[in-house]
Amino acid sequence: MPEGEEVPEAVRSLAEQLSQARPLRRGSLGERYIKCGKPNCACATSAAARHGPYFSLTRVVDGQTRSRRLTAQQAERVREQLIAGQQFRRQVEAYWQASETWAEAQLDLVAAAEAAEKRGSTKRSAKKSLLRSSAS
Repeated sequence: MPEGEEVPEAVRSLAEQLSQARPLRRGSLGERYIKCGKPNCACATSAAARHGPYFSLTRVVDGQTRSRRLTAQQAERVREQLIAGQQFRRQVEAYWQASETWAEAQLDLVAAAEAAEKRGSTKRSAKKSLLRSSAS
């Protein structure tokens, strides 16, 4: 970064938010109620009597879907981490947009400086004569 150049407040603020460490997760949290398959169980005849909830965390790792079963307490913690991960993604996108706006502003300043240099000369070149010399 050139000397004397100030980082825009939007970029500085977003960078500060991104630097705050917290546990983040990608993926999704599933909640299921299942039938056990026993013929005499209440879940065999009533959908309201199904077993559960059973929680699972699912995400893609190296192109493969990975799932992990969770307890209810783990599921609550994972839900918070997933929300934090989504918030982090939004912050990263906002940081990209603010940085690109800043980069465009830099290009505009360089273009304005180049244009000022080109228009800055007051000395005009001498006009050439349109008449041909008699030697030709």
